[in-house]
Amino acid sequence: MSRQRSLETIEHSEYVTIGELVRLTGVRYSTLKFYTEEGMLPFEQAEENLTRRYRRVESIEQITYIRQLREQKMTIPEIKKLLEQGGETCRDK
Repeated sequence: MSRQRSLETIEHSEYVTIGELVRLTGVRYSTLKFYTEEGMLPFEQAEENLTRRYRRVESIEQITYIRQLREQKMTIPEIKKLLEQGGETCRDK
């Protein structure tokens, strides 16, 4: 098992792991995994060990946006459709 990076290191990294996103956002691992599998949370995959890497800033913005939509009682299919249509991001608000 690898040693966890400090929160300070994570907060300054361009890329983070799903576990680090959990620490940064407080969203459950299973929820982030679901968003990833549904194509709602984009990632890049490092070839050497197949670790999924998420762009920290963009991922946090996307997670925040999805949470806001869920608070407005939007369903996952509705959110996916909105994201696929290029719906506004948190930066657009």
